[in-house]
Order: sequence, then C-alpha cells, then structure tokens
Amino acid sequence: MSAYFWGGLLPRGLSATGCPVSAAASAASHHLAFRRLTLLAIPTFSHQAMERNSKSAEAEDISLNISSKPENENEGNQLHSEDRDEDEAQATEKWSLAAKMQKVKNYLWDPEKREFLGRSGQSWSLILLFYLIFYAFLAGMFTLCMYTMLLTISPYIPTYRDRVSPPGVMIRPYTYSFVFNFNASERNTWLSYVDSLHHFLQAYNDSIQDEKNLECPPGKYFIQEGAEDKEKKACQFKRSYLGNCSGLDDPTFGYSTGQPCVLLKMNRIVGFQPGNGEPVKVNCHVQKGNKSDLKSMQFYPEAGTFDLSYYPYYGKLTHVNYTSPLVAVHFTEVKKNRAVGVECQLKGKNIQNNITNDRFVGRVLFTLNIGG
Repeated sequence: MSAYFWGGLLPRGLSATGCPVSAAASAASHHLAFRRLTLLAIPTFSHQAMERNSKSAEAEDISLNISSKPENENEGNQLHSEDRDEDEAQATEKWSLAAKMQKVKNYLWDPEKREFLGRSGQSWSLILLFYLIFYAFLAGMFTLCMYTMLLTISPYIPTYRDRVSPPGVMIRPYTYSFVFNFNASERNTWLSYVDSLHHFLQAYNDSIQDEKNLECPPGKYFIQEGAEDKEKKACQFKRSYLGNCSGLDDPTFGYSTGQPCVLLKMNRIVGFQPGNGEPVKVNCHVQKGNKSDLKSMQFYPEAGTFDLSYYPYYGKLTHVNYTSPLVAVHFTEVKKNRAVGVECQLKGKNIQNNITNDRFVGRVLFTLNIGG
C-alpha cells in the first residue's frame, strides 16, 4: 500500500519514511486512517449480511418443502395405486380365457420352436428310445426269472403240500344260500334243482364210464407207479351206483314227492389217501332243533362211504378221466312246512369235521324247507 494509507497506521510522531512529525499532523493522519478502515469494512459487513439472508431463505425453503412433503407423498401413493390398478388390469387381460387357450395350444404345439408338449422331435425320439430299451430289459428279466422258476416246478405234482387242509365237502345241486326251498306240488319251484342234477351226472353215465375207466376192486387204494407225467387210469363210478338218486328210475330225484336227493363229494387233493386204509363214511343229522324233523334217510352207494379205490388222485394232467366218487343222500321223511337245518359230516381217520370257522371242511350245512 502507499504511504498515504500506511500513514494513518504508523505510530504517532513517525512518518511513512520514518521521519518525526508534529502532534497535530499525527492526529490528522489517525483520523484519516480511521475513516479509511470504516469504508473498507462496510463491504465486508454487507457481504456477511447477504450470506446470512441467503441461509435464512434456504432454511425457509427447506421448511416449506418439509411442510409440503405429506401432500407430495399422498400424491405419489395415488400415482402408485393407479399404476398397480393398471398392472392388475393388464394381468387380468393376459390371463383371460383366450390367453389361457392360446398358452395351451402353444404347449401342445409351438410352431416357432417346433415343439410338441414342450419337446422337440429329437427329444421325443431319445426318450422313446430310452423307454423302449428300459421296458425291453424289464420284460427280458421277467421272462428269464419265470423260465428259471418253471424249471424247478413240476406241472404234475404240487411242490408244497404240507399246508393243504383236510378235504372239504360240496353239495349238488348247488344253491347260493344252501337252502332248498320248494313245494312238491309246484313244479317250477324244484325244476331248477332237477336240471342241475341231470347236468352234473352226465359224466357219470354208465356208457361213458365203461368206455373210459376201469372196474377196480373195492376196499383198497389204486396206487399207480411210473413217471409223474405218465397218464393214469381211473376207476369207474357209474350213475347207477346212486340207486333212487341216480335220476334213472325217478327223473325228478324225489323232488316231486317231497323226498329230495342231494349228492355229496369230497374235494380233490393230489396224493391224498383218506381214511388211512378205511373207507370214509357219511353221517347226516339235524343240526339244531327237533331230531324228529328228519326221521329217515337212505344213502347210495348203500354203505354211504367213499371207497378207497378212487384214491389217490394224481392231478388233472395225468388223471384225465377221473370222476370223483359220490354219496347220495335220499331224505325219505322230512318235516313239511318247516326249515330243517341239516349237517352232513365225513367220518374217518385223518378227517377233520369240527373246524368252527369253516363250515365246509369235513362237513356241509344246508337247510331243507319243503312245502306240503
């Protein structure tokens, strides 16, 4: 700065050049310096005031913005809500029925990618080839296992016979409920029983038995040696053995007179020899009720037994002409107009007839209800 300026700031009694000055001159110079400093400070103070005013204005703007912010947020939420509504409307249109059908069509066949059910032709070819090979392998394994198993099993003799139960008893004519309900004076009530017996006994006709089977001596087992696949002979059981229940003399088997016949037979068991050397006998009685309801009956063959000559049975592959022996029961005097429960049992060695949970093992239960 010039000496003129610094003159007001120099110590009293010195000039800008350092030379002494008078007291009056020194006072004048100090007054002049003060005025200069004042003039220099005014712009600085004005600038600071402007800065303070600017900061206060910015604070007011911020407060205004803060006070107006909820309104802006509400407006923003409304805008977002409208956008969501538009998006939902678009989504609804997208998943309309037409759009879904189009999507299904595209899944079935996509013409752009040339895909059927989401797979290309090459992919379908590979997966079909895989399953072809896979199932062919399984079929081959199954066939091999079956072939190996069949090599160890005889078609003529059962491999396991230790769990074969004692023989059961069946009755002819067969009725689903095992109830014989008929009226002797009404033909249509018993005709079905008679037809069933005639049909069942056709294989026992004397002419057929004479042609195919042998007449065997009674009272002993008919044991046949030889290979298991060798055809076995069968003993004759003629229809005429059944006497009054053969249907030869009385084609109605006694049903027309209220004296019905029923036929009993044992189930076939391969290799089974019933009775241990003694014939198995049949015994019938009233199961429950008055014993006088069943006063008399006759058995055919007359002994009422299954003769030993018809055993053992060798199976249907080798014993081709085998006919099971029968025992006919002729109920000659039965209480009329009453349901009479009858139980017929097998009596003999190695025969069980008292198994409570099976009504057909060694016995058979049925009901006679004959109208007058």
